Amino acid sequence: MAAKKVGVLIKEARTNADMTQEQLARKISGLSASDISLAERGQKDLTQAQLKQIAKITGVTQASLINAAKETSSSKTQKKTETKKKETKKTETKKTSTSSGKTSMQLTATEKKIITLYREADAETKKQVLKVLKGEDDDSESVLEDILETVVSMLGDKKS
Repeated sequence: MAAKKVGVLIKEARTNADMTQEQLARKISGLSASDISLAERGQKDLTQAQLKQIAKITGVTQASLINAAKETSSSKTQKKTETKKKETKKTETKKTSTSSGKTSMQLTATEKKIITLYREADAETKKQVLKVLKGEDDDSESVLEDILETVVSMLGDKKS
């Protein structure tokens, strides 16, 4: 988000200075018009020296660009931390509230596949599956074996 903020500020400064990306790039050593484009879209981080040059050339304050860039760095660190937390909880199911007040869940690939298979099943199969999951089926052991064989077979087909 903050990288886009820097990009928006760069683009605003450049357009207010009535310059093209190419014109701005020519005045900054080590940057191409493509680099300016990427930076404006928040896809490339520029050095403080480059931001200072852009500020000087376009007539904006250096602080506005550099402070926005610093926000980018701290948000990247925060995102890395969040990513690590997500990876450690990868197998856990996470419940979240949506804006409509409903609860949504993140599912593993296996859970998604099971739901897909359940949705495709006929009514009788769905009843049997629910009985097995609730432990109400006397023959649940053989049904579970059948389910496991099917899942293993499907997983084997995907690897091929």
